[in-house]
Amino acid sequence: MGIVDRIKELCEIHHTNFAEVERRVGISNGQIRRWDNASPKLENIEKVADYFGVTVDYLRGKDPEEKLPTDLDKILDNMMSFDGKPMTENDREAIRAYLEGRFSSK
Repeated sequence: MGIVDRIKELCEIHHTNFAEVERRVGISNGQIRRWDNASPKLENIEKVADYFGVTVDYLRGKDPEEKLPTDLDKILDNMMSFDGKPMTENDREAIRAYLEGRFSSK
């Protein structure tokens, strides 16, 4: 799995997209998609990794264990409810339980 695929997977988990990630971390529009064919700057990979709470090695596929990032609270802090409002504590716990169950079996 390449870096763009890993970012896409993380975007799906966070209910976001490349454009939103690029805007939030301060890299140019369309940058992430170009990483399939061009080498990204390390500082940009670091920004995306920090945003998702994962390591650069995880994004680059060098982490031998593909698993949910350990900073689940950071992930949940970046998520919003369906209507764009902050999640309730019940929503957070339900999503936490789902993600822990889904990724603990890998």
